[in-house]
Amino acid sequence: MSYQASSFDVIVIGAGHAGCESALAAARMGCKTLLLTLSLDTIAYMPCNPSIGGPAKGHVVREIDALGGEMGKNIDKTHIQMRMLNTGKGPAVYALRAQADKVLYQREMKKVLEEEPNLTLHQNMVEQLIIEDGVCKGVITRTGAKYLSKTVVLTTGTYLRGKIIIGDLQYESGPNNQQPSIHLAHHLQELGFDMVRFKTGTPPRINSRTIDTTKMEIQPGDEEPRAFSFETKEYITDQLPCWLTYTNEKTHQYIQDNLHRAPMYSGKIEGRGPRYCPSIEDKIVRFADKNRHQIFIEPEGRETLEMYVQGLSTSLPEDVQQDILRTIDGLEKAQMVRTGYAIEYDAIVPTQLWPSLETKLVPGLFTAGQINGTSGYEEAAAQGIMAGINAARKVQEQEPVILDRSEAYIGVLIDDLVTKGTNEPYRLLTSRAEYRLLLRHDNADLRLTDKGYAIGLIKEDRYQRFIAKREAIETEIERLRRTKLTPNAEIQAQLAELGTPDLNNVMELANLIKRPELSYQDITKLSPSPNELSDEEMEQVEIQLKYEGYIQKSLQQVDKMKRMEGKRIPQWVDYTAISGLSSEAREKLQQVQPVSLGQASRISGVNPADISILMIYIEQGGRTA
Repeated sequence: MSYQASSFDVIVIGAGHAGCESALAAARMGCKTLLLTLSLDTIAYMPCNPSIGGPAKGHVVREIDALGGEMGKNIDKTHIQMRMLNTGKGPAVYALRAQADKVLYQREMKKVLEEEPNLTLHQNMVEQLIIEDGVCKGVITRTGAKYLSKTVVLTTGTYLRGKIIIGDLQYESGPNNQQPSIHLAHHLQELGFDMVRFKTGTPPRINSRTIDTTKMEIQPGDEEPRAFSFETKEYITDQLPCWLTYTNEKTHQYIQDNLHRAPMYSGKIEGRGPRYCPSIEDKIVRFADKNRHQIFIEPEGRETLEMYVQGLSTSLPEDVQQDILRTIDGLEKAQMVRTGYAIEYDAIVPTQLWPSLETKLVPGLFTAGQINGTSGYEEAAAQGIMAGINAARKVQEQEPVILDRSEAYIGVLIDDLVTKGTNEPYRLLTSRAEYRLLLRHDNADLRLTDKGYAIGLIKEDRYQRFIAKREAIETEIERLRRTKLTPNAEIQAQLAELGTPDLNNVMELANLIKRPELSYQDITKLSPSPNELSDEEMEQVEIQLKYEGYIQKSLQQVDKMKRMEGKRIPQWVDYTAISGLSSEAREKLQQVQPVSLGQASRISGVNPADISILMIYIEQGGRTA
C-alpha cells in the first residue's frame, strides 16, 4: 500500500558525495529539499580510498568551495594528513591531497546536513520515480511513501544492481556489503534510459599492529599548514604519516600463478573497469616489464587500526589476497581485516544528459556522480553541486548554470561526459583540460566566486572579503607595472645580491619578476609594497606576472572557443535532413543533441567538414537540406 507523504521543491536520492553537495546547494538556494538515503549511517561514506584531492581532483574541490560547496570545508576539519603534490612542476599542476579520517568525515558532513534549515533527511529506499506526462514529479519508496517534488536528482553511486565479486563468490550488494538498489535500476531501463555496466574495486584493509614500518619509507604530511577551502583559517597540525612499500618479483609470480582464479580473467566480470586505477592483477599483466609497483599504506582514521592498502585493488579470492600481502616488505605478518573486492553496477550513458545534468528523456530529472559513469568522490561532488544548483534554478524558473571548459575543471568534466560519453569509469585528469594554465589550484576563487555569489551560495561577508583580496592583487600588479628600476650602482648591487644579472636598461618591476630566479619576495626587497599582502595575494601577483605571456596565449584560445560556443544550434535543426553530413556525424549529432557549434565540434566522429555543413544549414534556415 502506498500513501501520500510530503511535498518538496527538490528531492535528492542518495547521500554520497554527489548527493550531499546537491542537497546542500538546493537547500541553501531556498528550495525545500528532501535527501533520501539507504542508511543515515553511511552519509558521505568513502568505500574506497579515504582521501580527497590529488591532480585535477584537488582543483575540483577548490572549485566546489569557490561555488559555495562543502567538501573542502569538511576535509579541512577532518583530515589526518595533507600534502601539496607536484611542487617541482609549474603552478598549473600543483595538487593538494588530504588523507581523511573517514568516520569523522562522515560524521561532520551529516552534522552539516542535519543543521541546514531547508533540508530534511530521511532513511528509505527509492524504488520508482513518479512520471506524469513524461515529466518527473516525485518518487515512491519501498515503504510506499509517495513524495512529490518539482525536480529530482539521482545520485545513486554504485548501488544500481550492485554486485560484489571476490574470486568465485558473487552476490548482490552495494559497496561494503550495503543494500543494492535493484528495482530503481530496472525502473530506469523501463523508462527508456540506455544503461552500461561498469566495474570498480577496492583493496584489502589490514591491522596496523601487524605491519612493520621499519621496512617502509615514511610519507609525512607537509609542515606548512594547508587547506582546500578559501574560508579555512584554523589548521590541523597533528598529522599521521602514511608509508610506502613495493610489490616484488615474488608478488608478481604469485599473482601470475593464480590468474586462473581472477574473476576479471575467468570471464566472471562483465563490467568495464577504470583504466587509470587498475587492479593489481591487471597491472601485473599489462605492465609485465615492471619488476615492482608502489604500495601506499594509509591510515583510515585516528580512532581505528585499519590501514588502506593503496595500489592493491583486487577481486582475487580471499586466501590469495592474504598470501599476496605476505610477499610484500613490511606486510609479511599483516592481518587482513577487510577483503578486497570488485563491484559491478549500472550507470546511464551520459550523452543522455543536457549540460545542466538534466536528463533529455525525462524533464525534471537530474543525475550526478557515478550513475553518470564517473569515478572518484571529487568528480561526484562536482556533478552534485551543479545538479543541485540547476535543479533549484529550474524550480525557480531560472536559466541553468553551465560552466565552460575555460572556467573550471568542473566544466571540462561535465562537457566530456555529455558530449563524448565514456566507455569506462571516467577519471578527471589535468591532461583533459586544454586551458589548464588558467584552471589552477590557486585561482579557483578568482574564477568562480562571482558565480557562487550570483547563484546565492556565497554569503555577503565572504564575498566582501573576496572582493578585497581581488582588489589587493590588482592594485599590487598595477604598482609593479608602474614602478621602474634605473640601472644605477645601488640597484645593480641589490640585483647581484639576489643572484640575478644586471639591468641594461630601465625595467618595470612587472617584467623583472619574470626572471626565473626571482620571486615576489625578492621584488619587494627592491621596492616594498605600501600595503600588506597575504600569502595568497602575493602568490597570485607572482603567478599572474611571471606566466603572463602564457596566460595571454591561453586567453586568446579561449576567445576563439567562445565564438564557437556562442553559435547556438536552434531546436528546429533536424540532423537526418542535412545532406552532406557523414553517416557517423549524423548519428552522433542526433544522439548528443549539442547546444552549440562548439560542443558539436568536440563530439567524436564529427569532423570540421561536418561542422561547416551544419553552420551553412543553420545560417540558411535549413533550406540547404
